[in-house]
Amino acid sequence: METVDQPLISIFQNSESSPEMLQSMRDITYLSGVLSDLGSQNAFQTPSEILRFLRIIQLINEEALGLDEPIENSDTLYYRYKNRYSDPEPPSRKKVEQIINVLVKYNWISKQTRQLKMRDVGKRMMDALIRLANDSLAYYMHDDIGRSLFQARRDAEISEAYDDHGISGGNKIASMIRNVENAIKLMNERELEMLADRNALPQLEIIHQLMQELEVKLKERFRQFQTLEDSLVLSNLMHQGTAVLAEGTNLSIGMINKYLKFTTMQQTVLSSTINPEKVREFILKMYDPPLESDIPNAHQLMSFMEQDQYEGESSDGLWVPVKFAAPISADAIRESVHYLEAYEPLTDPIREEEMEVIYMEEEISIDHLGELMGESQWLLTKSMIQTDAIERYMEQVEEALMEQVMIEATSAEWGDAINSLTAIAALVGNKKITIDEASKEKVIDQPLYEKKWEWMSRDDRNKLIKKRSSRARLDEIVRNEGSGEYV
Repeated sequence: METVDQPLISIFQNSESSPEMLQSMRDITYLSGVLSDLGSQNAFQTPSEILRFLRIIQLINEEALGLDEPIENSDTLYYRYKNRYSDPEPPSRKKVEQIINVLVKYNWISKQTRQLKMRDVGKRMMDALIRLANDSLAYYMHDDIGRSLFQARRDAEISEAYDDHGISGGNKIASMIRNVENAIKLMNERELEMLADRNALPQLEIIHQLMQELEVKLKERFRQFQTLEDSLVLSNLMHQGTAVLAEGTNLSIGMINKYLKFTTMQQTVLSSTINPEKVREFILKMYDPPLESDIPNAHQLMSFMEQDQYEGESSDGLWVPVKFAAPISADAIRESVHYLEAYEPLTDPIREEEMEVIYMEEEISIDHLGELMGESQWLLTKSMIQTDAIERYMEQVEEALMEQVMIEATSAEWGDAINSLTAIAALVGNKKITIDEASKEKVIDQPLYEKKWEWMSRDDRNKLIKKRSSRARLDEIVRNEGSGEYV
């Protein structure tokens, strides 16, 4: 008990900067590195691949323990695998060599001149992986109720192996109690199903045996922790665990008692007289029987009833273990029928209000009208022709040669050149820009562009495009309106 009286060794209680803590975290890093590297090499794609990896590290582990001959290299390990396991698709030499290289990389093993030697970190990590796989196998060999009870028993065993020796195994007592609670919940949910199963007695006996074992182990766990200074913290768990195991044990033995009584019920000798008091007592006890009692409630009784025991009985229907809703009184049914028959939905009357149409008269000047007409026509044009790129460029430069505008506003591609010319034509037509002859200085200073098209008339590239101001456009619109022309 000396080790129990001392604080348990736990990573959650130790200083994170201590050398021991850093080394333990490094071991976890090595484990993560091995799994990550092998995962990237598709070593864990299928359960078969995972099993092959575990077999390989088991062979290395056996050699390290002196149970087998030394392993010189990956070839030795490859042939030993083929001789040991009847695998229809054994790993290739390359795959075995890849695994060895990864294990060497993360210090699980070391390559010596004539031997692969296990390192301490490798032995502990391999043992942990193999124990994990074996625990999982044993866990899945039980049904859903047995799994929770198996895990509870493993929690008790881990607590014995770790907590009793001063090393924290985690909150195993709380985990043990929670697993028993889960098992009890599943037993309650499947009680009718198991009572209806004619072959459920062996399973019920196993569950009851596990419950009894857990009760002994939990009491032993509590006894071990009675000397701890923080035993007061465990007082709630002690009460909870005692109550849970008592409930589980009573439930399991009650299910066995009911099952045995059901199976022998047909062979029970009936008396020639009926004792009303005993019948009344039996009916009363059926409403709330104790967990360990062999008296079934109505649902349990129905779940075990067999059909077609007598001639013609099968036509009467099928017994189903189901809970029915509470009966409804005749008055309630009568009121409901009357309500449905006389039901009239209450709705507000629809009021139609006639809205008076009001016409408004608005006058605008001829100048403003011309501007509005021009803007509407321009918006219609923009909806069909993309002019945004040319407009943005002209906002920046105010004036430029045509080829310069076409290429710098878009690109030197053939398709962009066609679109640019169309946009320039639209802008000219809507008085947004003008096209004039360029001066010689402008033509001489014009840069040369690499493009995938050529002008039919080289003079066109030297046309000068200028951006028109809003005021100039408005004046021209007004002049055109006054002369009877509008473009």
